[in-house]
Amino acid sequence: QVQLAESGGGSVQPGGSLRLSCAASGIVFNIDAMGWYRQAPGNQRELVATLTNDGSINYRDPVKGRFTISRDNAKNMVFLQMNSLKPEDTAVYYCHAAQRVCFSVTNCYTSDSWGQGTQVTVSP
Repeated sequence: QVQLAESGGGSVQPGGSLRLSCAASGIVFNIDAMGWYRQAPGNQRELVATLTNDGSINYRDPVKGRFTISRDNAKNMVFLQMNSLKPEDTAVYYCHAAQRVCFSVTNCYTSDSWGQGTQVTVSP
């Protein structure tokens, strides 16, 4: 299974920027997608952005145009550039990897791995 480690969280004022990084280690092959989720206090964990191996990108509507996800496959890393941050972006951000695990050619399932989370706080 893959291990994920996030970095880059912190506190910024509204309108500021942060760049989150996530490094994958361990068994890093067959990772079909990597992405970012977030969870604010009292809320469920929600998708922020994902990037698949075929280059498909999906953003949560409130972050479109402000956040950019990117991936460095050679270094097994995924990044989230967050611009024009708003107080409602405050949350713990988690790195996620969807990894295909196969027992045979026709017997596969998706294993989800999560990082420990990094706090992002946006306040005046």
